[in-house]
Amino acid sequence: MEDGTPAGLSVGIADADNAPSSSSAASTRKRTSDVLRNAKPKKKKKAKVSRPPRLGYTVEQGEDMLLIISNTNQYDNIWRPNAKGRKKKKILKGKAKVTPAKKKNMVLPKGKATKKPLIKKGGLEPTLQHHQEEGFDSWGQSLPVEVLVNIFKMVVHQDGAVPFLCRVAKVCHLWNAAAASPALWRRVSVGYCWLEPGKTQLPKTELKIRNTVSWLAQNRFSQVRDFSLNHWKNNVDHVVEVVSQSCPHLRSLKLSYCTGVTEKAFQSLSGSCRSLDSINVQYSEIQVEGLVTFLESYGSQLRQILFTHGPRNDRLLTAISRGCCPELKLLEINTKLDSGYCQLPICIQALQNGCPKLQTFRMLNVIPMPKMTRNWSGSTSGFPLLEELCMATTAVSFMTDQDLTKIVYDSPKLRVLDLRGCSRITAAGLSSLPCEELECLYWGLYFSSNVTVSLSKKGIHLLTQKWSGTLQELDLANQLFSEEDMEIAMGHLAQRTGENPLRSLNLSGTKVTTPALRLVIGQSTALNYLNLSSCRYLPRGLKKLYRGQEEIHQLLDKLE
Repeated sequence: MEDGTPAGLSVGIADADNAPSSSSAASTRKRTSDVLRNAKPKKKKKAKVSRPPRLGYTVEQGEDMLLIISNTNQYDNIWRPNAKGRKKKKILKGKAKVTPAKKKNMVLPKGKATKKPLIKKGGLEPTLQHHQEEGFDSWGQSLPVEVLVNIFKMVVHQDGAVPFLCRVAKVCHLWNAAAASPALWRRVSVGYCWLEPGKTQLPKTELKIRNTVSWLAQNRFSQVRDFSLNHWKNNVDHVVEVVSQSCPHLRSLKLSYCTGVTEKAFQSLSGSCRSLDSINVQYSEIQVEGLVTFLESYGSQLRQILFTHGPRNDRLLTAISRGCCPELKLLEINTKLDSGYCQLPICIQALQNGCPKLQTFRMLNVIPMPKMTRNWSGSTSGFPLLEELCMATTAVSFMTDQDLTKIVYDSPKLRVLDLRGCSRITAAGLSSLPCEELECLYWGLYFSSNVTVSLSKKGIHLLTQKWSGTLQELDLANQLFSEEDMEIAMGHLAQRTGENPLRSLNLSGTKVTTPALRLVIGQSTALNYLNLSSCRYLPRGLKKLYRGQEEIHQLLDKLE
């Protein structure tokens, strides 16, 4: 060779590199046999069996109803994609798999950006469709609207239509349809909930309020009978106007603690609400002239009027006494709690002529002062249909037996008589009243701390003797009758033949004794309220309030 290398040596090296050795071939065959020996046989695939979808509920039969019990749990409501249609991603040869950590640190060239995953519109619809196909939550989708309406009606009767119906209408289409039922929108009470105390109202908030009220009136208030607005300081005229235009069946309107009520509101009522028969404006600041004008024009259709006595509100009573409301059945006049001593000049004879059909007459914390008109003829028909008279007050009342007789001298149907605070009324004057079937007599004295009454009275037995067969509630709190009078009076109540109708007895602060109390409790089987607080003639431990027949029976055992 030219390079000096032996020819035999070079050839030997080439043969040694290319020819396989016998030992390596034997080891390869051994590994192959081991793999075949350890290989597990393939399992046969089971045939798929089609099963019907599992129902999401079970129907159990009770005594008088069918109970629908849900079978789903918190994991059944999770939607999982079908594994049948999924395809594994193929890894291309020559390309290494990029992990999320490496992908995050990668620097892309300019002009190229990562593609964001596209979210199809309505991506949640397959989940809802899957629930419907599999039967999950089907009770909420297949529940009849009538059943929901009856359930909502119970809540509305207890808590009112607003805001309950406005909230449940946002749950789903089914609840929205049920909440829109006109049967649920018969009585509506709207409170002020848009403005926090101490903050002014923004223009956007005011516009939102007006739009909300307008939408409710146009879409929900078509069957409203009773509407109440509470604690509104602005937009009261707008609300009354919208309600009057959208509620042709409106019968009752209540404005409580509202301000800014002008003549415009009452004009809208007179033009639209032909069925309105009740107006309540107690504790509200109203334009008296507007309400007087409404009474003069449309007062003949009203049956109930309730207002708070104020500096100009006596004009309302004057208009009513002139005969603007001949069909009036309820008249209530009250006063604010912080107004103190309040007197109201009133001509009872003119009111009797102007409201001959009056059945309920209430003056709460308002002291009536007799007044005579100039053109008064002197003839009156009284209140022949009067059933309830309330002259209760916590201040000193100057009403006498003569004043009371002028009111109820021709009221044989009187059932409820409330004279709390009328300290000048006597038992003899009450016993001479023409009502023979009085059921409730409230004659307790509830004065403030600076008013004391130390005059002793007598003749309480005249009242219990006259009405022992009809009295259901009797209040004699702080009346200073003697022990003998109280014992005779309780004896008349116990001598009732048959079932005793007495249910409530207030003897707080009286001189009732143990024998008299034992006598009346033993015969009053229907008695479930007994007040013996501050009774000085009773033993210690008994002077308290008793509620329920069980507590009263335990008291009777102690007295015996």
